[in-house]
Amino acid sequence: MSMIKAHHLAVSYGHGETALKVVKDVSFEVEKGETFGLVGESGCGKSTILGALAGRNKQWTGTIEIDGETIGQKRTRAQLAKQQLVFQDPFGSIHPRHTIGRTLLEPLEIHGKDRRQERIEKVLTDVGLPLNFRYRYPHQLSGGQRQRVAIARALILEPKILLLDEPTSALDVSIQAEILNLLKDLRQREQLTYILVSHDLAVVAHLCDRVAIMQSGGFVEVATRQQLLENTVEHPYTRILMDGSRGYVSEKRNSRREALPA
Repeated sequence: MSMIKAHHLAVSYGHGETALKVVKDVSFEVEKGETFGLVGESGCGKSTILGALAGRNKQWTGTIEIDGETIGQKRTRAQLAKQQLVFQDPFGSIHPRHTIGRTLLEPLEIHGKDRRQERIEKVLTDVGLPLNFRYRYPHQLSGGQRQRVAIARALILEPKILLLDEPTSALDVSIQAEILNLLKDLRQREQLTYILVSHDLAVVAHLCDRVAIMQSGGFVEVATRQQLLENTVEHPYTRILMDGSRGYVSEKRNSRREALPA
């Protein structure tokens, strides 16, 4: 069963002849429980696709289906709650003057959820943080702990989809391993579906089942994880990306395997 379907999705900024086309007619489907990657150079349109799926970017055309429901530019709270974003910079995406408890409480208030303290305790436990962290402020946490909070905030509305925008790029390799293992465990435990944006093929090979390679707003190839690991990709641009990462992909992948699960 497909959890996400996008057909002829295009995103532009501006209007008329001066409009900048950032995403150009891409189509893809993501099955329930799958992790689908978007890889490419900066500016190729990866994060723009996430913004359209999440409802942050409304200047798109084409069709988007989430969990069998066709959605438009305007969405209900229930539609928005089905997919949640985890950003690259956890410090920048968490209010610096709010405690962690307040940060986690806010989406529950907005969406009118009950059992709020119970939900906060559960989600802190799910991401491997002590319950007393609810009284701390972001500056009192490490980068990895802040990213766990960002994941907890995304999970607290019990979404079916997590949209992950470079979720480990601001962390060192050992902490990346912990966060990737956490995401892997959460996907299996909660039966989540992921779309992961990354420029790091080692991250993609660790977590993704399939990956779309993007260049200049379009897909040049959709490859499986096995193709990445065996370097049997087909498109010349994908080979360029693979060649550019050769020499450190294996090292980083081995580092992650050796790290303790989060």
